Amino acid sequence: MVDAVVALWDGVRAVRDPARCRAQLMAAGRTLFAVYGYARTSVEDLCAAAQVEVRDFHREFESREALLTDLYDEVAMAGMQAAQAELAAKGMETCPTEERVRRLFEAYVRAVTRDPQAARVAFVEVLGVSPAMDAHLTMWRSVWVEFLTAESERARLRGHGVDGDLAVVVKVLTRSVDELLAHHGRRPRQVPPAWLTSEFTRLSMAMIGPADEGSPGASGGVTG
Repeated sequence: MVDAVVALWDGVRAVRDPARCRAQLMAAGRTLFAVYGYARTSVEDLCAAAQVEVRDFHREFESREALLTDLYDEVAMAGMQAAQAELAAKGMETCPTEERVRRLFEAYVRAVTRDPQAARVAFVEVLGVSPAMDAHLTMWRSVWVEFLTAESERARLRGHGVDGDLAVVVKVLTRSVDELLAHHGRRPRQVPPAWLTSEFTRLSMAMIGPADEGSPGASGGVTG
């Protein structure tokens, strides 16, 4: 596929760069959805802000919701990649459970809150949009449930007394993370990332429970 598609606009040959067009529309969506809200932003608004034709929008996206979905995925993927990279970081396999949890959430929070507008779009503007969007968010939530379940299983093997059904504990934690990030996104003055990391760590450790005295999870050492 060629990088540029040549189109004939009103008798004038112009070069259309699909990658640039898409990037401009993503940037416009990020800003307009965050400032004015998804419901109050039209395709025409997006195209005006991106300085592209309406027909260009429809070449790149099936609908406004498709653009919103891609903006959400951009943030969600950044968060997952940051957490996975931290798992492979030095010292993660031997550090105490609470430090491991803090480091994972610190990496995640740093990635998803780096751009305040993107954070608002991903954690506020996507809510209640449509059944299709709800299903997409549920899919992503299941990915995080799997990730956090593996971490909770690890904590259990290291002597932590996870209270109750592990699947329920993880689902509650995942919902709590979503709620706090939505709270962060709604505030005119967003809460500091360090506060979010601290709260996520506190909630996680409260749900996981303390490690048995003398277990690896209490002070580091050999992994489970």
